[in-house]
Amino acid sequence: MGRLRFCVEADDETSAKAMACELHISRKHAYEICNVIRGMKFGNAKKYLQEVIEMKRAVPFKKHKRKVGHRRGLNKWYAGRYPVKAAEAILRLLEDAAANASYKGLDPEEMRIWHIATKKGRTIRGIMPRAFGRATPKNTETVTVEVILKGGEGEH
Repeated sequence: MGRLRFCVEADDETSAKAMACELHISRKHAYEICNVIRGMKFGNAKKYLQEVIEMKRAVPFKKHKRKVGHRRGLNKWYAGRYPVKAAEAILRLLEDAAANASYKGLDPEEMRIWHIATKKGRTIRGIMPRAFGRATPKNTETVTVEVILKGGEGEH
């Protein structure tokens, strides 16, 4: 696997970065969670993801919304789900970025999620044996998620 880089460049003095590679979560769920928490303050995003994990708050599905049921509590939207596994993975990533910010001497509670994105990871090949000596592919898709927290000046 080659070296993974961040999609955008950020100032090292006022930002903290973290990346999680080859997570075994749904790409669609990760995409929808990232769209919701982009631009939020770190504390608000952490609280939001904990509510999703406890199934108290739904994530609005705006792009991948076909055959997705309606959920109450969504603001100006109808389709939503509770992607617990993806929310746990992204919450862990946010806490890693906050730890990096603390190590640099920045206050993570005052920082905002400036950039968060998902990328397609490696496909892990697998097969499922079938009758009469045949086999069916059973591949596992992985996801790479990157986050940049930014504080102080230059917030969007």
